[in-house]
Amino acid sequence: MAPLEAGRRLKLLFIAVNCDEDFFGPVRCGMADAAALMGVDAEFTGTVGVDAIGMAAIARLGLEQGVDGLAIVVFDAGAFAPVIAEARGRGVPVVAFNIGADRDKAGTLSSIAQDFPAAGRALARRVAADIGPGSTVLLTMHDPGISALEERRDGIKAGLANQGIEWVETVTSHYPEEAARHILRILAQRPDISAVLATGQADTEGAALAAELMSRPVYVAGFDLSPTILRLIEAGHLACTTDQQPYTQGFYPVIQLVLHIRYGLLPVDMDAGAAIIDRTNVARIGALSAAGFR
Repeated sequence: MAPLEAGRRLKLLFIAVNCDEDFFGPVRCGMADAAALMGVDAEFTGTVGVDAIGMAAIARLGLEQGVDGLAIVVFDAGAFAPVIAEARGRGVPVVAFNIGADRDKAGTLSSIAQDFPAAGRALARRVAADIGPGSTVLLTMHDPGISALEERRDGIKAGLANQGIEWVETVTSHYPEEAARHILRILAQRPDISAVLATGQADTEGAALAAELMSRPVYVAGFDLSPTILRLIEAGHLACTTDQQPYTQGFYPVIQLVLHIRYGLLPVDMDAGAAIIDRTNVARIGALSAAGFR
């Protein structure tokens, strides 16, 4: 870690996947609040789609421009390990946020993210009483190859292993309207499907939007927060969602990077949690979401 020039203001760079999603609004808010608190500059950027090569290119450009610390959504440890090694070779610390796949392989100092298998099991516990034994359930992911979604999926299936469920799995799209159309086609082909369990924001929105249009009842539950997800919970088309508290995923990487750069304090892993949101608490969460904290 190279010594800092006296009086120079630290520059941090956050690099996200699907960075245009509503989910990252509170992440940006948390990042900005922590940067103001610590007296540093922090920029949030990323790729619109799932593009590890593009994200690595952004990281390398940041290194060339002299950033002091990186926070990256590490959804594939092997894909990001080379650029993280380059950063460390330059004395630039890297932490993961939102997704921190296989920290030892990736080389990040810490991960501030949800415990995804545990979150999947938490959702399974919440919905177990609503999904009858022997049901046929559609299990969705909005993109393939994202470790967080796969781990949530596996947690859901493990948590409902004793229900005798027939699982139908699909990849939807990370655009909610397209995901809705995809799910509607499957539900039309499979009238035996009584529930949809989603693993991310786009497919949760898509599943609930599909349920809103269905002529028969379909139970839907999933993950993450957005204004549309909150509306669909209030309207009764989405039974619940599992919040991973994104504000913390923007706030704590700044704190950890700055403390490490300034004082050599080692970053540590943090679980962002798995808070269930349903019609009992959606009004309060909606107010916090509007303020940028949830």
